[in-house]
Amino acid sequence: MVEFVVAVLPVFLASVVECVEAWTVVVAVGLTRGWRAPLLGVAAAATIIGILLAVFGVTLVDRIDEQVFELVIGTLLVLFGLRWMRKAALRSIGVLAHNDEDADFRRTVAELEASGRGRGPFDWLGFSIATKTMLLEGLEITFLVLTLGASGDASYPAAVTGAAAAFVVVGVAGLAARGPLSRVPQNTMKMFVAVMLATFGGFWVAEGLGVDWAGGAWALLYLFAFWTAFVLVLVAVGRSRFEPVAAEASPVSTALGEPPGVGDST
Repeated sequence: MVEFVVAVLPVFLASVVECVEAWTVVVAVGLTRGWRAPLLGVAAAATIIGILLAVFGVTLVDRIDEQVFELVIGTLLVLFGLRWMRKAALRSIGVLAHNDEDADFRRTVAELEASGRGRGPFDWLGFSIATKTMLLEGLEITFLVLTLGASGDASYPAAVTGAAAAFVVVGVAGLAARGPLSRVPQNTMKMFVAVMLATFGGFWVAEGLGVDWAGGAWALLYLFAFWTAFVLVLVAVGRSRFEPVAAEASPVSTALGEPPGVGDST
């Protein structure tokens, strides 16, 4: 049960955040240029991600040495968690702008309408934008599934389940709403996931180095409390020193190959 929770909860929450950002572009393409090409793009990206998970996931679960897992994967989780924690904290402080899915959606639609429709029976631009967007967001999900899923026999299917559930939930919600899912508290979810990743990663790194945690697995609770206090203090101090910035650029800019702005996604 512990393995299941460790794997499925952070993967599900992180996947929701990534999928919301991706579906903003997919829905905009579908409403602007038709649904066939972007949905095929989503299917293509999901297939590629599924192949990566099938190939590398089996290798990690079946062949990785436990001490190597704890040191290497734990370190990667800490670094990844700190990266997300930094960006979430900067958005809470106001140094980076929060994702504005409504504004992103409107800009995406405007840019797609300005690009015009290509000639031919198939919309390759819509297909490529949807595929690239889903792959870019999906690679981070893949990393989390592989790392958290390698922690035990029950963890890998749990991590895959969490990612798949998020993909289905967000996809159905996005298609039903026919617009951006702007009410999802992305930054709060990202902050929570970042704290969880730093907690699990730090725990495994220390165990890989031979540290005997007081209380065993209960040490996860005071590690979680430590990282939570750390980020709350960071945000409180930062808010007293920085001025907030404007809303960030549309995610379609990245999908179309344009340089990102100050509020880079993720």
